[in-house]
Amino acid sequence: MRALTYAQSGVDIHAENRSIEAMKACFKSRRKGFGAPLTDIGHYAGLLDMGGFALAMTTDGVGSKVLVANILKKWDTVGIDCIAMNVNDLLAIGAEPIAFVDYLAVERIDPEQAAQIAIGLQRGAEISNMTIVGGETASLPEIIRGFDLAGAAIGVVDKEKVVTGEKISVGDVIVGAPSSGLHSNGYTLARRIIAQSRFTYFDQMPGSKATIGEELLVPTRIYMEVLELISLCQVHGLAHITGSGLLKLRRLTDLGFAIDDPLEPQPVFTFLAEEGKVEEAEMYRTFNMGMGFAVVLAEGEAEKACRIMGAGSKVIGRIVEKGLWLGEKELV
Repeated sequence: MRALTYAQSGVDIHAENRSIEAMKACFKSRRKGFGAPLTDIGHYAGLLDMGGFALAMTTDGVGSKVLVANILKKWDTVGIDCIAMNVNDLLAIGAEPIAFVDYLAVERIDPEQAAQIAIGLQRGAEISNMTIVGGETASLPEIIRGFDLAGAAIGVVDKEKVVTGEKISVGDVIVGAPSSGLHSNGYTLARRIIAQSRFTYFDQMPGSKATIGEELLVPTRIYMEVLELISLCQVHGLAHITGSGLLKLRRLTDLGFAIDDPLEPQPVFTFLAEEGKVEEAEMYRTFNMGMGFAVVLAEGEAEKACRIMGAGSKVIGRIVEKGLWLGEKELV
């Protein structure tokens, strides 16, 4: 099998970025007065001026991970993923999540499936200390094959405590917090690798007691520790590492990132890289590679930050003048 890339499997992150920029160029309307925007489109969450505080908003979905859930007929964790992908983006600007709405689009109504999805949504809301205040279910047999799950979350943050990355400076350290696995990104490539391999989703993952399907359905970690972190440390930047992997760090600053001691990826990443003959740089441009969240702060606060972010967290690199470096290789 030839070496695979994310683009070859059907997702071109550079084309996606160009599409986003084209859409942003059309969005000229800006509210004035109460509720006016505090940030431009492009950061992890949008911010609205509520007077004494800011309201943060995010929207995201589970993506093609739902196709793996369909194969296994196991839907009780994808709701956690949906919540996590939204909440982690709120946390990436320092906002506390408070409410969520979901959107479930289905080919046909399946009450058992919907009930399982709701179990995950409820669990994600519990972890995030949020209320699910509403949602929408749409039957779209001419558009949807199977189902799609997405949602939107709102959070609140003191306007003086929003973390945007503007305080990042050369010499700051980068603390990486472990992911729980693939989270909810890169599944178009992951599924392509499995499809072209000798394995099925029901085969045991090499080096694991779980099946490949079970490993791929491990729910996304929700990084609520960030709220304690920003209350106890002077945090300069926060990054939720999702699709495009380490490239997500570029959202924070025009300065550079030197990653010289990355977290060790879980076995599932090694398995996918080997089976798909995926180059290391492509893996780090597609998947989180074992790090679901990154924190930038002064070196003197690194030890405290690692302790707060939990087991396995460590300093993975530093802020430099320019570039995005993985060891001696520059990621582009």
